[in-house]
Amino acid sequence: MNPCCRVLFIRRINSLLWVSPPKCHQYRNLNSSKTHLDFYQNRQFLKIQRGISGFRCVIDSNCAGFRMPSMGWIRSRVSTEVSIQREVSRILGVASNMRQYSTSVETRVNENNFERIYVQGGISVKPPVVERIDGDENVAKEEDGNNTNNPRAVEDKIDGLNEGILENLNDVEVSVSNKEESNLEKEAWRLLRSAVVSYCGSPVGTVAANDPGDKLPLNYDQVFIRDFVPSALAFLLKGEGEIVRNFLLHTLQLQSWEKTVDCYSPGQGLMPASFKVRTVALDENKVEEVLDPDFGESAIGRVAPVDSGLWWIIMLRAYGKITGDYSLQERVDVQTGIKLIMNLCLADGFDMFPSLLVTDGSCMIDRRMGIHGHPLEIQALFYTALRCSREMLSSNEGSKSLVRAINNRLSALSFHIREYYWVDMKKINEIYRYKTEEYSLDAINKFNIYPEQIPPWLMEWIPEDGGYLIGNLQPAHMDFRFFMLGNLWSVVSSLGTPKQNEGILNLIEAKWDDLVGHMPLKICFPALENETWRIITGSDPKNTPWSYHNGGSWPTLLWQFTLACIKMRRTELASKAVALAEKRLSADRWPEYYDTPSGKFIGKQSRLFQTWTIAGYLTSKMLLANPELASLLFWEEDYELLEICICALNSKGGRKKCSRGAARSQILV
Repeated sequence: MNPCCRVLFIRRINSLLWVSPPKCHQYRNLNSSKTHLDFYQNRQFLKIQRGISGFRCVIDSNCAGFRMPSMGWIRSRVSTEVSIQREVSRILGVASNMRQYSTSVETRVNENNFERIYVQGGISVKPPVVERIDGDENVAKEEDGNNTNNPRAVEDKIDGLNEGILENLNDVEVSVSNKEESNLEKEAWRLLRSAVVSYCGSPVGTVAANDPGDKLPLNYDQVFIRDFVPSALAFLLKGEGEIVRNFLLHTLQLQSWEKTVDCYSPGQGLMPASFKVRTVALDENKVEEVLDPDFGESAIGRVAPVDSGLWWIIMLRAYGKITGDYSLQERVDVQTGIKLIMNLCLADGFDMFPSLLVTDGSCMIDRRMGIHGHPLEIQALFYTALRCSREMLSSNEGSKSLVRAINNRLSALSFHIREYYWVDMKKINEIYRYKTEEYSLDAINKFNIYPEQIPPWLMEWIPEDGGYLIGNLQPAHMDFRFFMLGNLWSVVSSLGTPKQNEGILNLIEAKWDDLVGHMPLKICFPALENETWRIITGSDPKNTPWSYHNGGSWPTLLWQFTLACIKMRRTELASKAVALAEKRLSADRWPEYYDTPSGKFIGKQSRLFQTWTIAGYLTSKMLLANPELASLLFWEEDYELLEICICALNSKGGRKKCSRGAARSQILV
């Protein structure tokens, strides 16, 4: 009987949300037998275990830590149980079309025309697809005629196939500019890599700050979801996706931990603000690594992080877009994690508005700053996460109702923010002439805003050509401060209209000295001062005027500014800001933030060697060097949503119609 060979289909096993924690172990070799055709030197195969890493890892002193296998360990498994009919005819490069060939079991169950090998390797490796095309008869006949009776020829074919897989992987890798890195970039990469945290032998994130001279790090030695985002993008753009994949999976597991404050548990689906890897001794030969998450129960102010889950979803999409590995987001446990976050955000409550109701200090501005209610930052991230989730959720009966709820919320939220949060010279003049105490369905001043709330500084500060989205909107209250992060993400996600997005960058350019100054970028403008500062912040000694979150300058915002500029084809603004930051960041030892109205001084309580300052700079440089990759990270206008709310942005008659017609149909599900 002639030996025969067939490449087995390696199935992806979707883990459930609860997965038993694996222990660190050495890989065992599978013994060769008559039922396996050996084509490697030792005639053995490495057993590669796949699945989600657990909460903890037991490390034996005599055992190497668990690591995901590198691409050099990939082996194809061969069986002689079925006669060979045809060999694989060709290998397809799939970097630009990876989603079509993803490893989702659900989307492939009815396909009979192809056999595929899904290479199980390093976490950062995109899944190449080896296809056998049944319709290619000429190649099949030639191979059948020449090789079926020649075992060595079959073996050589398989060796060649594996080499082809590795070559294909090289083609799939994210390509970045070959431009030689500057000394500043090399320093930044060295610092970023030194901030990497390992768990069970694998990288899982970066600490918030890595200052060797800091004797009281507080929680800056932890891995924050929010802070890790620019680090994740820097690694992804560099072609190093393993750390990002590990981070996404481990934080997903932490999502289901029980968390309480004073015997009260928040809603299911909450993501932690941060986590720390702790080592616990078990006995003389073993220690145990555990992940210790913080959901706000240890944070200053005990505030739960609303933005962590939103950032996690945004990061998950970025991982798939940049690496081409969509198998991660199609896993059952990851799909469940997305649904839990969305259900938490879309839960019914008492609020009348489509914007997300949150407490003060629940986002990047994590101290009392008067942003409670419906702050712009959360609304922009919420809108972005909604668009990401709609894009990534598997299309099946179980997700139809959720996707419908997401679409309804997207329509309502986009209309609400574009209509009521936007201010420019024309809008301010309209508010200046508002009538109050209107009781009717056709009221113009729907939130009963008093014209006296318009601050004097705004009338002189707002440019003729430009505008922005205000910081907050609530009944009888408009927070007219300019918040950088919320406005930048409104541009990136197309929460604002194209005209509004252009107006935001026009305003930043026109008010460059106020919003950029000596160090980009001002987190908010203007600062709270005097009696207003004492009342709103509670006399916070860290949030003094023009410091920290109260008007400080944060270099980490640079990458988001760069992304917004590339989207709007205003790269000259981003290049100008990056060049400005390069003059001082290294000399100042990469501070967390800067103080004073123009950002001249290092923040008085600023941590040095702040990781997201370093990563933000690197991400900005790589995006500017490879602007085509930036298109993977921003969103264009959703014209279906625009059609629904455009009537409110045009004619006078449209306002009344949209308020009672389109707006109502958007808000009421």
